[in-house]
Amino acid sequence: MDTTLYTSRRTFQEQVLDRLGQEICSGRYTPGAVLPSEAELCERFGISRIVIREAIKSLVAKGMLVVRRKVGTTVLDPNHWNLFDPSIIAWRAHPSVLNQTLSRDLMELRRIVEPAAARLAAQRASDNDRKALRAAYQSMECAIAGDGDYIAADLAFHAILLVACGNQFVRQMQDAMSAILRTSFAIVSLKPGGPAFSLPMHEDLCRAVEAGDAQAAERAALALIDQATNDLNAQLNFG
Repeated sequence: MDTTLYTSRRTFQEQVLDRLGQEICSGRYTPGAVLPSEAELCERFGISRIVIREAIKSLVAKGMLVVRRKVGTTVLDPNHWNLFDPSIIAWRAHPSVLNQTLSRDLMELRRIVEPAAARLAAQRASDNDRKALRAAYQSMECAIAGDGDYIAADLAFHAILLVACGNQFVRQMQDAMSAILRTSFAIVSLKPGGPAFSLPMHEDLCRAVEAGDAQAAERAALALIDQATNDLNAQLNFG
């Protein structure tokens, strides 16, 4: 029985889902591989078939597995996965799994989405959006001073920016972008002085949105992403 599984208050189904998802993304189960049988998984995790089946159903829905009669539950190629699913992003971007190609692709996605969102936010943000963005920035300031959770405040800052851009399709990407940002922030924040160094860049972005300066907002977003890319590569020893 895998006794390391039960370490949080999440349901057993969520924990099994996370463990199997991580193992597929890490390459323990490669594309074309057949997962152990339900009975074997039940024995491994010490839980019922119902829990195993629900976890498998979730992975099938995410495009990671297919269940075939007389063959079993087979891992699909990543081309079939829902790559924007927040769970899949988190599993693939785990520090033990994250590779240079995935890191590059994630940061390129940020570069494609965030500067444009920042430009639109400067043009379209409501007064409430601007107040929320300023409040998130102030929470980041407090966290650096030792009062609060910096990563949570940083995530809130970027989530508000995506909402403030006023584009329904970008807003739909918020969960996926938050999963990308959470992983990169967690790694980059380990750099000594990293959060404090990036704080003025966040303030530049906040001020540009408040002032309605679209070009300045776009430049500030690009500066943040450039710095985050350099820090991420340095922390992961990517050249």
